[in-house]
Amino acid sequence: MRTLRELIKDGEKRLLENNIENSTMEARVLLEYICGFNWAQYLLQADTEADPQEERRYIEAVERRCGHYPLQYILGTTGFMGLEFMVNESVLIPRQDTETLVETVLEKADISGGDLLDMCTGSGCILISLMALGHYGKGTGADISGDALRTARMNGIFNRQAWQKDGRTEESLEWIQSDLFSEVRGTFDVIVSNPPYIPGEVIETLMPEVRDFEPRLALEGADRGLEFYRKITDRAADYLKPSGWLFFEIGCEQAAEVSQMMAEKGFKEIHTVRDLAGLDRVVYGRR
Repeated sequence: MRTLRELIKDGEKRLLENNIENSTMEARVLLEYICGFNWAQYLLQADTEADPQEERRYIEAVERRCGHYPLQYILGTTGFMGLEFMVNESVLIPRQDTETLVETVLEKADISGGDLLDMCTGSGCILISLMALGHYGKGTGADISGDALRTARMNGIFNRQAWQKDGRTEESLEWIQSDLFSEVRGTFDVIVSNPPYIPGEVIETLMPEVRDFEPRLALEGADRGLEFYRKITDRAADYLKPSGWLFFEIGCEQAAEVSQMMAEKGFKEIHTVRDLAGLDRVVYGRR
């Protein structure tokens, strides 16, 4: 029988041997997840023997992570914009880069009582965060993937207390299975999207956690990653109210081309916003 301290040391060693960055932190996080305690509680009982079932589950979790299966998928949740979101292999794992998109929308177009559309919603993290932190009246999330939408709906329920405020009801958050705008009805004050934008040949160079496990449907954009920007921009004006806003998350080398697409479709006040790493991350404009 091993103590909890010994179990963490063994887990850290296995992760390090398999080139997992932050192996010390991840070994601790996995043990906290399996045993259901926090780090302070661990320190109080670090030299006690591990429960045999928890030891087995911990070893299994470590081995999955050694195969570069994403930590967030093992845990089943991840943080984004101060909220907690369920994640699984049907949705992309929310990343800090995307917080730049949410923050930009809130800064530039937090329209009280406004209607908001999140195209390619995935886990729903963008839409739910905007509803929780902004003053919109209704939010609609659209995605082609039924599995992704099931996860988004669960996240809407999981975060109900955060977004269901200021007179909002269950009907204030809607999910639509749609191939881009095919099933979308009505017009919106704001359309926001983090569409698939990674060229297929680039996906093969990504870290295995992304390349091998995150949904390719949500990653890959044809035509050098620009396909979905073009399709969304072509139709967006038909679904925006007068002076409505369109916001995109972009790859760091796509700002000029996405901006040009928007300009050609008559959008004004087009701007690019950089993320915390100083890379181009958001392009937005006004109808």
